[in-house]
Amino acid sequence: MTDLRSRAEEVLRRLAGPSAVLRPDQWTAIEALVAGHRRVLCVQRTGWGKSAVYFVATALLRARGAGPTVIVSPLLALMRNQVDAAARADIHARTINSANLEEWDDIAAAVAAGSVDVLLISPERLNNPDFRDNVLPKLASSVGLLVVDEAHCVSDWGHDFRPDYRRLRSLLAGLPPDTPVLATTATANARVTADVAEQLGDALVLRGPLDRESLRLGVLRLPSPAHRLAWLADHLPSVPGSGIIYTLTVAATADTAAFLRSRGIEVAAYSGQSEDADRRAAEDDLLNNRIKALVATSALGMGFDKPDLGFVVHLGAPASPIAYYQQVGRAGRAVQSADVLLLPGPEDEA
Repeated sequence: MTDLRSRAEEVLRRLAGPSAVLRPDQWTAIEALVAGHRRVLCVQRTGWGKSAVYFVATALLRARGAGPTVIVSPLLALMRNQVDAAARADIHARTINSANLEEWDDIAAAVAAGSVDVLLISPERLNNPDFRDNVLPKLASSVGLLVVDEAHCVSDWGHDFRPDYRRLRSLLAGLPPDTPVLATTATANARVTADVAEQLGDALVLRGPLDRESLRLGVLRLPSPAHRLAWLADHLPSVPGSGIIYTLTVAATADTAAFLRSRGIEVAAYSGQSEDADRRAAEDDLLNNRIKALVATSALGMGFDKPDLGFVVHLGAPASPIAYYQQVGRAGRAVQSADVLLLPGPEDEA
């Protein structure tokens, strides 16, 4: 087991840098998946390193001759980040989603040939008739590790985010009995945790604290939307780093971005109505600090990973505490402190 742990730490350093070390629960999960072929539910805070668990486990399982890892992942931005992260550890990852239809046949052939280590799919693929009838049965019989990201969506109490997650129950039931399964989430309460664990069946549950000591949270009440925009334009240039400004509507995203650009602040608008190429370009600009902020709807949520993101500002309160937690979780991952500020609007005063 000492040899297995040393190899796990070697993979982790390729993923996260030469000073990275395994957290106790990370190693517990990896050991259970690789050595025990168990089903594991990790309920850990954003930034804890849940993706490191499944990439390290993938590398170790593949070295033992296991089939590819299948990751069910809810957001395209998350998939793109995961493909890039896997490459750092010499793990070949591909994704099948709505943005790369022309590549599906080639990817399926590569999976069949054994040249793909990780296949990321969206939950909607599980309901696609062609994928369900022709691709999924082969995957289920050969998968080396199944990962369910944002696993709270599997629960009867948490499926409202993506109803297609419900089909995962059928996929889980059809797996060979010794197939390891990892479910991960940062936003499951006790009831959802118990429900997901029951659906996994005989699952090892690893739950940690969800507090984020690196975040400084604040609320600033201003008299009108115009005051909020003026405050942003005056203060944003002096806030350290780059970040995200969340708005509640697509129109507000475009209007806020246009106003800030008119004041000489480099920002980009980001929403579910943006073209895929524009979203990719905007993400890349923020990742490389070419802009001060993305002005975004909730389309930029769980899937965006910039470890040194310096701030998150909300122009209006998110729909729920869970949405708020997910969005502020983008900040403060690899920096000592990050600012999170809520600027409530009239719609929040009811």
